[in-house]
Order: sequence, then C-alpha cells, then structure tokens
Amino acid sequence: MEQPLTKTTNDISVKYSKHNSFLLLNVCILFVLPLLSITGEIIFEHELFTWMLIGKWFVFWATGIRLFTAGISQSSNPAFTARIFKMKTHESHIVIRELGFANISLGVMGILSVINDHWRILATITGCLFFGLAGIQHMFKKSENTHEMIAMIGDLFVFIILLSYLISAIFNN
Repeated sequence: MEQPLTKTTNDISVKYSKHNSFLLLNVCILFVLPLLSITGEIIFEHELFTWMLIGKWFVFWATGIRLFTAGISQSSNPAFTARIFKMKTHESHIVIRELGFANISLGVMGILSVINDHWRILATITGCLFFGLAGIQHMFKKSENTHEMIAMIGDLFVFIILLSYLISAIFNN
C-alpha cells in the first residue's frame, strides 16, 4: 500500500508538489480562466475580441481574484508568506497580515470592476502600479526559490497586460 506523501517521508516531493500547485494556480488565474471568460463572452454575448474585453476579464481574474485570494492566504496564514521570504521572527506576521488586508481590498476592487467600467479603470491603475512595482522589486532581488520566480514572472506579465489595456482604454475614449 502506498503511504501518503508527508513532509517527513519525502521532503523533495512535498516541495515540488507545493511549487507545482502554486504554478498551476497562477497559470489558471493568469491564463486559463481569463481566456475561458473572454471566449465565453465572445460566444454567448457576441462580443468582439478587443483590449476592452481582455481588460475586463484580466482585471477581474488577475487583479481581483489573484490579489483577493493572496490576501486571504496572507491574513489567515502569515507564516506561509514569512517562510517564502525567509522571515524568521513572529513579529513579521503582523506586517504580512496587513499586506493581506491591502491585497483583499485591491482584490475586491478588481472583482467589482466586472460590473462597472469606471471602477475597472481605477482597478487597472492600482493593479498596474502594484504589479509593476512588485515585479521590479523581484527583478532586483535575486530569486531564492521557485515561489519568488513564479511571483516575479506573474507580476511582470500582469503589469504588461494591465498597462496595455490601460493605454488602449485611454486612447479609445
């Protein structure tokens, strides 16, 4: 009979499993779910494939859902984020929890943007700033683990898409 995979039986497998699930979650939120939403709206609502449609669903998924879920994770389990960034003191949990509250707040704005175009522009501006600055910070700090590398690539990707949408929204109005 196979033993369930635990940290004590196989540390390497547990580590890869956590990295794979983090990568899978990011791929789903940054690629699969926005593409499914865009495709659904094109098929069922007969919308045109434009930056406005891309922005609508990308802001919802990447800024809204991604930041909201990260915020829930950070505020409910700050030790996980502390381990990623090699923060060894319990005092860091207070700051991480507050980061979680900020991410929840930004995420709610991104989620609500799906129902209001004006909120979408505001969510795009704040998301663009957040992901751009976070991505730049990751670039200047040498990535020490796979989570940091995935976060850097994801942050920069989101920044580029949000900036493209924002430029398109400005010039189309």
